[in-house]
Amino acid sequence: MSTDHEILELPDFALEQGGTLRPARLAYKTYGRLNADRTNAVLFPTWFAGDHRSNEWLIGEDRALDPRKYFVIVPNLFGNGVSSSPSNTPAPHDAADFPNVTIRDNVRAQHVLVTEHLGIERLELVLGCSMGALQTYQWAVTHPEMVARALPFCGAPKTSPHNVVFIESLRATLTLDAAYRDGRYEAPPLAGIRAFSRVYAGWGFSQAFYGEETYRQLGFTTLEEFLTGFWEANFIDQDANDLLAMLWTWRHADVSATPGMDGDIKRALGSITAETLALPAEKDLYFPPEDEIRAAQHIPGGRVRVIPGIWGHLTGGGANPADAAFIDGAVRDLLATGTDGRG
Repeated sequence: MSTDHEILELPDFALEQGGTLRPARLAYKTYGRLNADRTNAVLFPTWFAGDHRSNEWLIGEDRALDPRKYFVIVPNLFGNGVSSSPSNTPAPHDAADFPNVTIRDNVRAQHVLVTEHLGIERLELVLGCSMGALQTYQWAVTHPEMVARALPFCGAPKTSPHNVVFIESLRATLTLDAAYRDGRYEAPPLAGIRAFSRVYAGWGFSQAFYGEETYRQLGFTTLEEFLTGFWEANFIDQDANDLLAMLWTWRHADVSATPGMDGDIKRALGSITAETLALPAEKDLYFPPEDEIRAAQHIPGGRVRVIPGIWGHLTGGGANPADAAFIDGAVRDLLATGTDGRG
C-alpha cells in the first residue's frame, strides 16, 4: 500500500455497531489547492481493496477533476490497509478482533476531516465508484446541506440481496482455508485468497467480456493467464482480515438505516437535495442499471446515465479508455450545472 498520504487521528472514535477505536486513523490524500473562499472542494472516497492511488486515473489537468481548479480530497476506506484496518491496528482491535465499521462510520470520520480539519462547509461534488458510490449516497443522505452534487458510479444506495450472495461467497471462500485459523493466521491464507480472486473474477467482468476475450486488451493471451496475472495479482498481497472487514462494511451498506429514516429507502432517497447523476454500468453484475433507475425515481431531480459496454463492474476502474472518457465526461457535465440542475 502507498505511503504518500496524510493521517488524521480521531481519538476515541465510537463506532455505530459498538466498539471504539483509540484512535481511528483516517488516511487521505489531497490534490490541488483549496481556494480562498473554500468553494472548490471535491470528495472522492475509495472502493473495495483500493487506496487513494486507485482514484488517480480520474484526477489530472486533462480531466474534469483538474487540480488547477478543484481541491480533490480522497479519503481511504476503513479496512483498506491504509486507514485503520485489522492489519495495522494494535491490540485489542487487531486482526479478527477489529470491530465492524459501517459506511456511516466512514462518512462520519470524513465529515470531521472535511469540516474540522480542512475547514470546508460545502462540497461542490461527492463522487465514487462501487464502495465509493455507497459512501457518496450516504454523504448525500446524512449531510444534504453540504453536498451540492453527487455522482455515484457503479454503485447503489443499498447493497441488494443478490450482491449479498456474492459477498457471502467471497467470505466463505476465504475463511474456509485451513490456514485462516479464525483470523489468527501465522502465514497468509494464500489458497483462500487465490480462490477468493477467482470467485471475484466471475463477477467483476461481464459474460460478454469473457466471451469476446476482451482480457487480451489488458495484455493477457489466455484466460488462465488473466485469472492469475490480473485477479490473483490484485488480491494476493492483501491482508485477509482487511478483505473481510471491507466485505462486512459493503454487505451492510444501506442509506435507509440512517437515523431518522426508519428503514424507509424511499424516504432516505427523497431527502437528497444534491444534484444527483448516477452512472451504472450496462453489464454490471453487482449493481445493474435497473436498480439505479429505480432508486433515481425517488431522488428529487435524480438522473441516470448508463455507461455502455461489456466491462461490467470494472467499467468504473478506468482501465478501458472508452469507459474512462464516458465517466470523465459525466463528471464534467455535472460540474458545469448549477445546483438546481441548470447549466
